[in-house]
Amino acid sequence: MAEATKTFDVIFAGGGAAACIIAGRLAVADPALKILVLEAGPHSRNNQDHEQPARFFSALGRCGETFTPYVPKANPKLDGRVSSTVTGRCLGGGSNVNVMNYCRAAASDYDDWETVYGNKGWGSKSLIPLLRKAETYQAVSTNDTHGKAGPIKVSFAKGGHNLANEWLGVTESFDQHRGQIDDVNALYACDGYGRLARFIDGKTGKRSDTASAYIYPILDTHKNLDVQVRKRVVRVIFDGKRAVGVEYVDDEGDHVRALQSPSVAHASRLVVLCAGAFGSPAILERSGIGSTSILSKNDVQQIVDLPGVGEHLMDHYNIIPNYFAADYGDTLDEIWQGTEAEVKPFVDQWSQTGQGLLAHNGVDAGIRIRPTVDDLKTIGPSFTKRWNDCFANAPDKPIMIMVIVAGYMGPPPIGPRQKFFNTTSITACPMSKGYTHITSGVNPYAVLDYDPCYLHEEADLHVMRWAYKHSRELARRMPAYRGELVSSHPKFPEGSEAAGKAPSRPVPIDGPKIKYTEADDRAIDEYVKQTVSSTFHSAGTCAMKPRAQGGVVDDRLNVYGVEGLKVADMSIIPENVTANTYNTAIAIGEKAAVIIAQELGIKGVPESD
Repeated sequence: MAEATKTFDVIFAGGGAAACIIAGRLAVADPALKILVLEAGPHSRNNQDHEQPARFFSALGRCGETFTPYVPKANPKLDGRVSSTVTGRCLGGGSNVNVMNYCRAAASDYDDWETVYGNKGWGSKSLIPLLRKAETYQAVSTNDTHGKAGPIKVSFAKGGHNLANEWLGVTESFDQHRGQIDDVNALYACDGYGRLARFIDGKTGKRSDTASAYIYPILDTHKNLDVQVRKRVVRVIFDGKRAVGVEYVDDEGDHVRALQSPSVAHASRLVVLCAGAFGSPAILERSGIGSTSILSKNDVQQIVDLPGVGEHLMDHYNIIPNYFAADYGDTLDEIWQGTEAEVKPFVDQWSQTGQGLLAHNGVDAGIRIRPTVDDLKTIGPSFTKRWNDCFANAPDKPIMIMVIVAGYMGPPPIGPRQKFFNTTSITACPMSKGYTHITSGVNPYAVLDYDPCYLHEEADLHVMRWAYKHSRELARRMPAYRGELVSSHPKFPEGSEAAGKAPSRPVPIDGPKIKYTEADDRAIDEYVKQTVSSTFHSAGTCAMKPRAQGGVVDDRLNVYGVEGLKVADMSIIPENVTANTYNTAIAIGEKAAVIIAQELGIKGVPESD
């Protein structure tokens, strides 16, 4: 075992979205505080796949070194199919590889963390000031929940979104139960259609991630901050019950994924796990913190019995039906499917002006939607209890996020290149929960025992069926609609009225809705089982709950049963948020920075903007 060459005050195991916020805030607030960030992946600075927004989908398709794939068990509820997920593996983590959707949780999501689970200081009244502090909202708004001077930039596309405009026009005329909302991310309301903002700097056209916002601007000037990439943390080192450092291995070179003698870094004050919903529980288990059965199976000496480690795994998952679009549609297909020579004009425009389609994420309109009384009847009784328990008395909570995406998403399309759009439906708070656990006590590269348990609750399937029908009615009424890409839709029975057609022309706004038979519903259910996929929002595996309820950390982010060890990433959420998770990761990072600064006696990390 190599000797430690340095001792730090605080060590961050993982350099993801939250870690960059915490480390950056602390480094600036106290230049004497020696901080080490160990990130398994590479730097993300000056990487076109990350900086140029429209490249996100192509990068995801390649699943290169800035992603970590996780392959679960075959799922009987998906007809035995395997539905994998990925996480970000670079400085900035998921903030550098996500779709950049600015989608904020409902205020009541955070309030539940406080009132239901007893996490003092984690309700919306405490977190909204921190969300303001984090962002610069580059648009005029009368909503005082948005920030004006934070490091994270939020903007709306200035042009190139004619399909989103058409979709909004259809929703305004067709859906008589829901109106338009000026700000669909106002935190206290939902169920209205509107334009969507993005985590993209409206001036530079670059992705706004936490590494670029909090770390890179200070990395050369603040020598107290040591960021080491391609370093994978194996476990936490303890002196009795106190965390005093970490063991880590190099993640680069010919020896990658071969067992190495780990290096050691000592922490005199605190170790913080920020390795995400898979990495953080795995580090805890390899360190001797977890359930007795898991640790004994992997020959790990137990320090603390915490059976909640790796449990309560939550995700959002989606279906992505694709449609042909008219030639005039502003889509990202040429960038997503084109050669570098074809993409070059977009790159040149972006480089010179920060504008153009390369500065897009393709998601410019959507709705955080709630069902009507009739919709609840369509979904069926399997959802009744879930609705009554979680949504009926929380009008700011959606059950589904629906967006229009300007481009084709799916396996490489067959045939001549064409323009597409899709209507993605994302479950906002599914009932099904899974788990992730180690299969080796010493090898940090060993495959995890992972199962997200998608659709294990029947209600999740029926909500998806309803969402498919609703989003389809909107899509087929858009002027740019030219039919369905049949291969990305259900295989309806021969002769069914619901069968897709291509090419096809738009249906009139007041045209009749498709009537689905029981056989058609079965076809939709089978389609969901065969195509539903992760949205890469894995969370909840080190839950901030009472220990007796399967919790792993308390409301100060301390791991139960030990000292000097915290977890601060999306793994700590006790219940899911009804939104994309990046904005919540920002809230966790800002809140953790405040907590740690308070405990270390550091001034200069305020609780609001």
